[in-house]
Amino acid sequence: MSRFFEELDYQETPIGPISLRRRHDFRLKIDILEIMLGDEHLMSDLFTASEIALATLGLAFYRGPKEGQNDSAHANKTDKTPRNVLVGGLGLGYTAEAVLQDEDVEQLVVVDALQQIIDWHQAGILPLGKILCADPRCAFICTDFFAAAASDIGFDVTQPHRKFEAILVDIDHAPDFHLAPGNESFYSAAGLTKLQDHLTPHGVFGLWSNDPPDASFTAHLQSVFAEAHAEPVMFANPFQDADVTQTIYLARR
Repeated sequence: MSRFFEELDYQETPIGPISLRRRHDFRLKIDILEIMLGDEHLMSDLFTASEIALATLGLAFYRGPKEGQNDSAHANKTDKTPRNVLVGGLGLGYTAEAVLQDEDVEQLVVVDALQQIIDWHQAGILPLGKILCADPRCAFICTDFFAAAASDIGFDVTQPHRKFEAILVDIDHAPDFHLAPGNESFYSAAGLTKLQDHLTPHGVFGLWSNDPPDASFTAHLQSVFAEAHAEPVMFANPFQDADVTQTIYLARR
């Protein structure tokens, strides 16, 4: 391989071939690590602000006052500690690593449908893999997030009906742009209502989107959850010489 491009691994998966590669960008003068699905770009370590924000905003939202409460009443009557967190979609690990930065988190479950991506972390091929695997609070589960969300048992077959203070999801590109057609039902009123069975009372659902805030999807969340809103996350994209806006949707059971 050229020193300017290296394919670190290539694997066939149920959703198509995935590859992990490192390439040098001459304009930026840096190496970029990225995951590809066939010819489609899934993620890179160049743009991680919104993946990290999914964790920080989600946990902050859980700690915040519930709708109809002021800060003092909430602090006196409600435990605001996010002890058990689930991340749907492992990727390069930035959301999971940001969750583990929170010292209140006692257990983190990371669900991914592709064992190959979990293997990359456990083998130390991915930079954050060693951090995630060395933290005893972190556990990986290889399963279909969407199937588990729709089930009665939930995400952890060793602890059926287990509930989480926060479920943070970064799998599809956007609520209306899915990696697989079967994911669509998750975003329906029935799918989101079922997800709430896996949250503790007042638990939080966080969703990453590659697109700017969508008022219609925010209203859809508000019709299902007790409260919901969209948080735009803006960052500079040097390839476009412009800022890009992605979104973290936050909703409370």
